[in-house]
Amino acid sequence: MNLTSPTQVREWCQQRGFHPNRTLGQNFLIDRNILESIVDAAGVGAEQRVLEIGPGLGVVTVELLRRGAQVVAIEKDHRLAAWLTETFEHEPRLQLHTADALEVDWDTLLATRFDALVSNLPYSVGTRILLDVATHVAAPPVMTVTVQLEVAERFAAGPGAEARGQAGVWLQRTYDVSIVRVIKPTCFWPKPEISSALVRFTRHDRHALSVTETRRYLELTRFAFMHRRKQLAAALRNASGELCLETAVAQELLAACGVDPRIRAEELDVAQWCTLVRAWPA
Repeated sequence: MNLTSPTQVREWCQQRGFHPNRTLGQNFLIDRNILESIVDAAGVGAEQRVLEIGPGLGVVTVELLRRGAQVVAIEKDHRLAAWLTETFEHEPRLQLHTADALEVDWDTLLATRFDALVSNLPYSVGTRILLDVATHVAAPPVMTVTVQLEVAERFAAGPGAEARGQAGVWLQRTYDVSIVRVIKPTCFWPKPEISSALVRFTRHDRHALSVTETRRYLELTRFAFMHRRKQLAAALRNASGELCLETAVAQELLAACGVDPRIRAEELDVAQWCTLVRAWPA
């Protein structure tokens, strides 16, 4: 079957009584040019280990294997997993897990080390899965994914941008984020209601933190963006645990770190967040 042929993909579904599950974000990629853009952007070469989440009918999987990669794929839908098992029965370079990526033991899986993550992520849970992987100590050095365009814009948004949020601040601490291209809804079947984007994440080490500082970074930014309308110094007064600071103490800390005490969460850059957590009162 030509997996980038809309007609053949629809026929496959009709013959098997398979109805793509919107809740699971099953929108199959049916555009050859976009497929090649995804794998080209990933830069995957022979013998590299690649993690793929939600392979669906295997359109990206086939191209990764064609370029010599070793693929570990996670597919939740047992019907699609059965199809993939049958299709790649004699392909030793594919290891398939029938599992929910939201319930995967990432410590065990990522400990095997991957050169890249390449995935047409399901819309409904793509952000959560990506953050689970990206914030892990053994995250792949390169991740190339398709997500909703508005989600991609949040991932890439800089300080002061309206789209700036927790996800972007978490991802940008360890990755350079770039939107490679916008993808039209017609490149998928069933056609989603909004555009998508191809996003590349490239690992960097510009904002290294200790284990304790990393935990504080995640907790502080999560709290701050939950109260994004408030000035940070004032908001911290209502935080819990070690994040709770009297307004005067918070103002002094921010000023010592070169940050305007009147600042709000979306206005800080990643370096400023890191400076804050390193200087946090013991």
